[in-house]
Amino acid sequence: MKKALIVVDVQNDFCPGGSLAVPEGDQIIPLINELLPKFDLVIFTMDWHNPEMKAFASQHEGLLPFDKYINPDGNEDTLWPDHCIAETPGAELHPSLDIAKCKKDFYFFKKGTEKEYHPYSGFGGTELAQFLNEREIERVYIVGLALDFCVADTAVDAAMEGFDTIVIEDGTRPINNDINDTLKKFQEAGVKFIESWEMEMYELM
Repeated sequence: MKKALIVVDVQNDFCPGGSLAVPEGDQIIPLINELLPKFDLVIFTMDWHNPEMKAFASQHEGLLPFDKYINPDGNEDTLWPDHCIAETPGAELHPSLDIAKCKKDFYFFKKGTEKEYHPYSGFGGTELAQFLNEREIERVYIVGLALDFCVADTAVDAAMEGFDTIVIEDGTRPINNDINDTLKKFQEAGVKFIESWEMEMYELM
């Protein structure tokens, strides 16, 4: 079974000191660095936003970060602090992420580049599914930030696209400590949720 690792949004703005820091977000990086050389294909997803992104609270007078709003699709969503604006230091991958450890192919997929569209998933508005299918990938392992938003949506979309999908718990961190809703989504989508030591069962480590 051909496998790929998807590293979701391990960017400066999502790590301590960033504008939308995930608690302990940088603590997953040593494990990710350990995983990188074990895969023939690694995908790094990155938020890459327009400064006038409609999901930013700064674009809505009288509203604050984490307030709810109706997004352009007509659904209730969350407003965020400005983050991962294209070509800024906050959008860069965290410097401790050692891409040089990738032994074979690695690629970057940028998402959320349009003002009106704020996907959480690495599959949102990208050609990631087609890319993985062309390389005959059957199973994806997912790590990154944040578990309850971009990682969760990436995992559910991966499963919906037909990939055997496994999220590595200690390779992620959530924004909210209560992850019951996320676990329910995983269960419904058929996403496996394991710790890294369990990867031996999947013939990787």
